[in-house]
Amino acid sequence: MANKNIRTLSSRKGLKDNLFENIADLSHKNASKEDFQELAKRFLIDDSVVVGTSSFYDFTREENRNKKVHICSGTACMVAKTQDNLKKNIKNHFKENEIGHAACVGRCHTNNAFMYNGNTYSINSEEELKEIVSTKKHQENDYNIGCNTTPILTSKIENITSFYSLAEEFKKNPQQVIQEVKTSNLRGRGGAGFPFWFKLDAVVKETNTQKYIVCNADEGDPGAYSDMYLMEHQPHKVLFGMYMSGLTVGANTGVLYIRGEYPDSIRKVNDAIIKLQEKNLIGDFKFKIIRGQGSYVCGEETALLNSIEGLRPEVRVRPPYPAQYGLFGKPTVLSNVETFANIHWILENGGAAYAKLGTKQSTGTKLVSLDSFFNKPGLYEIEMGTDLHTIFYEYGNGFKSDIKAFQIGGPLGGIVPKDKIGELTLDFESLNNNGFLLGHASFVSIPKDFPMIKFLEHLMEFTADESCGKCYPCRIGSFRGMEMLQKSQNSDYKIDRKLFDDLLETLEIGSLCALGGGVPLPVKNALQYFNDELQHYFTSN
Repeated sequence: MANKNIRTLSSRKGLKDNLFENIADLSHKNASKEDFQELAKRFLIDDSVVVGTSSFYDFTREENRNKKVHICSGTACMVAKTQDNLKKNIKNHFKENEIGHAACVGRCHTNNAFMYNGNTYSINSEEELKEIVSTKKHQENDYNIGCNTTPILTSKIENITSFYSLAEEFKKNPQQVIQEVKTSNLRGRGGAGFPFWFKLDAVVKETNTQKYIVCNADEGDPGAYSDMYLMEHQPHKVLFGMYMSGLTVGANTGVLYIRGEYPDSIRKVNDAIIKLQEKNLIGDFKFKIIRGQGSYVCGEETALLNSIEGLRPEVRVRPPYPAQYGLFGKPTVLSNVETFANIHWILENGGAAYAKLGTKQSTGTKLVSLDSFFNKPGLYEIEMGTDLHTIFYEYGNGFKSDIKAFQIGGPLGGIVPKDKIGELTLDFESLNNNGFLLGHASFVSIPKDFPMIKFLEHLMEFTADESCGKCYPCRIGSFRGMEMLQKSQNSDYKIDRKLFDDLLETLEIGSLCALGGGVPLPVKNALQYFNDELQHYFTSN
C-alpha cells in the first residue's frame, strides 16, 4: 500500500519532472542532505523514499559519488583475467577512492574495459590509457558483425521516412498487427521467451486513457551486447517497434530505460529520436529516455517500473501484471530491445514469413554475442535452430585457447561443457530440455585454467551484490552461498553438500524473481559436469 501511494504521488509529475532522474541528478552533484529533503518535500513524499532509492544504485550511493573511473567487473572480463592489471595501471592516474566498478560495460569482445568521463573504453597498453586520461577522446566500440540467414536485425535501413511510413498501413487496424505478431510466434528476446502478441492483446483490451510502452534496455547480463548493438547501429528498428506497439494498444508514450553503463547507446538513441521529431514521422507520440544508475535487478520488469517511478527497485508481487498495472499503475506493454526491433520486419513481410525462419516453437533469428576467447568475437544474427558447433567454428572461427565450458545467457544462464556443444542448437527448447538456458544468447567462455569453484563464487557474489533485498531467500541465501564457497577455498573447511543443495532449492523455489531463482541453474550444471574438479571442496555424503 505504501508503494502504491508513493507511485501515485510520483505520477503527478510523471516523466517530465521525473523523481528518479531528480534523485540521480542530486546524487551526481553530491548534493547536501537538505537538497534531498527539499526534493522529498516537493514530491510530498517521506525523506526515507529518496534515501532508499539513492542508496541503492552503484552510481548514486553516497560512498560511490566521487568515483571518476569505473572498472568493468563483468564475467567476460573476469575470466579473461585482464582487470587486475588494468586496475594497477589505472591506479597510476587515479586515487583509490576515485576508482569504482561497473557490472558490465558491453566490451566483452575485447576486455580491459572501463568507463571514464561518460565513455567506455578497452585498452591494450599503459600508453593507450595515458592518452585516454589526458585527452578524454572518444573510442568507438568496434566488433565483428555477421548474419547466417535472412537479415532481420542486421539489415541496413535505406530511408527513414519510407521505413516509418509502414505504420500508416497498420495504425487503424490494431487487430491485424496483433494477428501478424501472433502468427510470427515472436517470443520475448530478453530471456523469458514469452509470446509478445499476448502483451499487446492484453493491453489493447484495457480501457484506461493513459497507457505506456516501456523498452527494457537495461542489458545487464555480462557477456551480452546485442541490445547495445541494436541501440547504437539500429535504433530506428527499436523505436519503430515501440511506436507501432503504441499505435496498436492506444499508448502515446514510449519509455526507454537504458543501461547507464552504455553511454553511447543513450546518445545514439537520443539522436535518433531527435531526427524523428525533426522529420515529424511519429505525430504526437513521445519518447523518453531514462538513464539507469547501475543495478542488474532493474532488468526484471517490475523492478524496472519501480525504478522509473523513483521507488527503490524492488520486485513487485504479481498479479497484477504490467499489462494491467504497470508504469505509474497504468496498463503497460513492456518488452526488451531485440523484441521490439523485430516488429517492422514482421509487419512488412508478414508473420508467416517470420514463422518460416527458425524452428516451430522458436521462430525467427537471435542475436548472439561471442566473447574475446573466440578467434572472431562479435555480434552475429543467427537463425533459430542453428547448431552451436556451426556458430562457434564458422562464425566465431574457433578459440584462442583451451576452453572447458561456456556460460550461455548471462549470470543466471546454464554452464555448458564444451563436449556437449555438438548436441545443442540455438533455440529455447534445445537448451531448456538439456538443463540450460538461452537467455540473451551471450556466450562467455570459461578457460581450462580458470577454477570452477572461483566461477561459482563469482555467481553467488554477483547475486548477493545485485539482490534487491525484498525476499529473504535471495538476499540471505546468495550471501550464505558466497560465504561457503569462499571459506572452502581459504581454509580446510568443506561444504556440506546436503546443506548446499538445500540452499539452492530454497533460492530456486522461494525467490520472488529470476535473480535468486535463476542462479541455482548454473551452479547445479557445474556440480553435475565438473564434479571431479569441485568434489575437493565438498563433503562426500
